[in-house]
Amino acid sequence: MADFYAEFMASLRALGIEVTLNPLPQQVEHPIPFEQDHEHAAYDAVFVDRWWRILTRIGVVMEQYRAGFSGKSSPVQFYWGDFDLSVTRFSGKPAQPPKGANRRERFTEDEENVTSGFWPGNAKFPKPAFYSYTYPAPPNYKTAIGRPALARFDTKLGEFALDYDDVRLSPVPEKLILEFMESTYEAGATLAHWDRRTLEHSGPAVGDQGPGKAWTNVESAPQVSLSP
Repeated sequence: MADFYAEFMASLRALGIEVTLNPLPQQVEHPIPFEQDHEHAAYDAVFVDRWWRILTRIGVVMEQYRAGFSGKSSPVQFYWGDFDLSVTRFSGKPAQPPKGANRRERFTEDEENVTSGFWPGNAKFPKPAFYSYTYPAPPNYKTAIGRPALARFDTKLGEFALDYDDVRLSPVPEKLILEFMESTYEAGATLAHWDRRTLEHSGPAVGDQGPGKAWTNVESAPQVSLSP
């Protein structure tokens, strides 16, 4: 990491580009400043390729989910800290950021929102999964019913979750993802009394990718082709 960072900064300077960066990684345990990090040097091209293919297919579904909302929404975006892909719908009403919020949270949680995404997991939740939360969480949100039936409210995460392996093994994974995002959004937005009639309209249909388009196992499945 230190070698890459030094080469990157030197390349910018060679182009006449002067930048000031905070070299301390965010949202990770035990962060090491980039210029001091001689520990992280591994690069597994096979797993990087699998991860890219997974995010590419999920990103398409998230774009379709976003298309069904006429209110303010974020782009489908990738967060380097948590390594998650997410999209957020906003109600248009202000909200108080959580107590002790960091700089990012002060700006992302200052409005009522429903955020849905996919992440590889962490020590608290050691497997890849789809997630969804409503902020601020309205009364009775934890007991709301999400779909599909495999989805549930995870008390450790404080969010709705749907395991990636359950999606991967489905004959129509795209529809399963969209159902999860739509149902958890509906639960949160309804309980929070959003003006859904104004904010929503029908998005494009989502179907499966045809025969032979099985989804990748993050850990051990062979690579899959995304070509038609």
